[in-house]
Amino acid sequence: MNKWIVGARLRTLPAGIAPVVVASALAGSDFNWFRAGLALNTALWLQIGVNFANDYSDGVKGTDLHRIGPTRLVATGLATARSVKIAAFISFAIASIAGVCLALLTSFILIAIGAICIAAAWNYTGGRRPYGYIGFGEISVFIFFGLVATIGTFYVQSETITLMSFIVAIPMGALSCATLAINNLRDLEQDKLVGKNTLTVKMGDPVARRAFVALLVIAHTAAIATFKPATLLTLLVAPLTLLLSRQVMSGLRGAALIPLLGKSAQLQLIFSAIFAMALAI
Repeated sequence: MNKWIVGARLRTLPAGIAPVVVASALAGSDFNWFRAGLALNTALWLQIGVNFANDYSDGVKGTDLHRIGPTRLVATGLATARSVKIAAFISFAIASIAGVCLALLTSFILIAIGAICIAAAWNYTGGRRPYGYIGFGEISVFIFFGLVATIGTFYVQSETITLMSFIVAIPMGALSCATLAINNLRDLEQDKLVGKNTLTVKMGDPVARRAFVALLVIAHTAAIATFKPATLLTLLVAPLTLLLSRQVMSGLRGAALIPLLGKSAQLQLIFSAIFAMALAI
């Protein structure tokens, strides 16, 4: 497989797709294919940019040397640090172009929000004080791939922000955080060794596993809290939710958790598709 496709980490892309799909469904009669497409491009290229930026930053810091998860380009020598850094900047540039187009169509405030998103993406593992190394990764993911992505997509189509747009953003953020939680559980021991104090490291293994289950419960609860009867359809994915919860709580460690990353992404895609359909009814 092409190394750049590997570095883009396609399995993580549901985090960018799901909020756009759900928010577009919520927009209802205000739905606009062109604006939704621009929002999707912004979200996807930001996600890809984050992945390349993390690859670069972790690679040059040496924290990926004993990684047991997906292949990293810099750490394995598949690509130079400089080329991966350029790939991150190109991805952010593409996201910025789509974002600026949306700003021209709606509000210039989106340019400032976009700049904050890119700064947050880079400083997750990059910069002098990467906040992903001190336990704030999950908060960032919830804010940017939950609240900002969902409410932002709804806004660029309806040009308004509602309480409902905030509520439907909660499951999106919770499910993205759940995927990150599995990632951090997998890397728990390696992160301890290199001083990467993720929230999982700070909470400890048992609490982190219970927190993962809590995130899935929050996602289901928030979907039903929209008080739209059709959102009960999201319970159709409860078997997959229960399966993931049981597997995480069973104590699987290290490489044994890798398959659960794909299942978590699958859960987010299926959940968001059903949720979007329910909101559109």
